[in-house]
Amino acid sequence: MSDDFAISVRGITKRFGARTVVDNFDMDVPRGSIYGFLGPNGSGKTTTIRIMCGLLTADGGDGTCLGYDIRTQSGQIKENVGYMTQRFSLYEDLTIRENLDFVARMYRMKGRRAAVNHALDDLGLADRAGQLAGTLSGGWKQRLALAACMLHKPALLLLDEPTAGVDPKARRDFWDEIRRLSAAGVTVLVSTHYMDEAVQCDYIAYIAYGKKLIAGPSHEIPAMIGLHTWRVQGPDISALETELRATPGVGQVARFGAVLHVSGTDTAALDAVAKAGMARGLHRWQKKDAELEEAFIYLMASASDNFSRDDAPAVKAGAAA
Repeated sequence: MSDDFAISVRGITKRFGARTVVDNFDMDVPRGSIYGFLGPNGSGKTTTIRIMCGLLTADGGDGTCLGYDIRTQSGQIKENVGYMTQRFSLYEDLTIRENLDFVARMYRMKGRRAAVNHALDDLGLADRAGQLAGTLSGGWKQRLALAACMLHKPALLLLDEPTAGVDPKARRDFWDEIRRLSAAGVTVLVSTHYMDEAVQCDYIAYIAYGKKLIAGPSHEIPAMIGLHTWRVQGPDISALETELRATPGVGQVARFGAVLHVSGTDTAALDAVAKAGMARGLHRWQKKDAELEEAFIYLMASASDNFSRDDAPAVKAGAAA
């Protein structure tokens, strides 16, 4: 396992009864990066995260987290990792300050009071320090949870669907904080199914129903899939959308307002569709580089199609890294 990676695991497998939730999973997370862990609900993201930070024991495979063995050194991993769960897990009948003080006591931190004061100031919570956690909005609860995760200055931050149920402004503010932490050298692994959060990540792994479909630098994902895209706009776009969805050579049609992004992995077939469309003269067709948003939609559609078929290939051969 390389020192360049905050997390490096191979062959991770986890079963609950007859169901395989994580299936032979490999992953490398570079130190100091923001790594997006994507996939639909029920894909095994949370289980995999818990295995990697020592909260669950894998049935197969091995690996390291921050240089510690995920099987035998879970205690050391927990001391150096901040883990933010999907649901708010602090005490709603305690104030913000009391919650942070409780967490500091759990970590047996020296200079506890100073550390709590610093956390309050760092995340803009000082003015609300005496407010009960249960009376906070979703965005402020999220900020408190992040402060609690970072109180002991972990080297790795694991965020499990951190912005679920939070308004758009609070989500933007949250990601500002995540980028600030990453710039300071903290490695961040975040699981999400929000496309606009995926584009914030340096690297992405996509998991569907326990299997990794693809992984790599976020800007390389569309090319790894082999996806090509045309941008189409013009009159009666809804009728064209319906027509294109039934047209051979078109892998997917994604609508963005009054614009269609028409994509596929067969370049020649897709170009022929575009050429025929341009010949009709009703719509403007413009070739564009496939971006992460098209790739994300493509992978989501592939995962849904393969849910009930264990033998179906989700992405073209060689795409998974």
